[in-house]
Amino acid sequence: MSLRSLLLLVVGACVVIFVGVNWAEMSRPAELSLIFGSIQAPLGLALLFIMAALVALFVGLTAYNQGSALMQTRRHARELAAQRELADKAEASRITELRASLEAEIAKLSDAIRQQGQEVMARVDRAEMGLRERPVDEPIGQLVQAVQDHNRQLHARLDRLEMGLGQRMSHLAPPPADGPTANACAP
Repeated sequence: MSLRSLLLLVVGACVVIFVGVNWAEMSRPAELSLIFGSIQAPLGLALLFIMAALVALFVGLTAYNQGSALMQTRRHARELAAQRELADKAEASRITELRASLEAEIAKLSDAIRQQGQEVMARVDRAEMGLRERPVDEPIGQLVQAVQDHNRQLHARLDRLEMGLGQRMSHLAPPPADGPTANACAP
């Protein structure tokens, strides 16, 4: 129970106790003026009736205000749910568009990679064909020929040097002797 309800209950109980204690005075008849005439009625009961009517009026107004606030809250909740649904649909639409855009970009990149791969393979194939068609043996043959020419030239020089040394050595060496000792020394 809220504090406001408890306060209203206490005030109502105090009014009932007050009326019960003063019932004799409340029910005593008196002449009441109604501006256009007068009547004979108990003043306390008339005031009690007016107070009860005002309480009923305020309770009715409070109920109406709470009911209208509740209806407005429900309407706002429905509008909020509708807006949330629209936002969810818009977000789903954006996600779908983003997914489609990403898939298109991925497809483009895949095509570009595939095309570049094909171009690279074509270049490799052309390079292999070029190597196969080019006479590889010819440059190697030329190198072998050059090495053989240099080798012959070196042998020719060595032969000339040996001949030159042999001639110089024969002038320095004594003539061979004809005897048993000469054969023993000769290899």
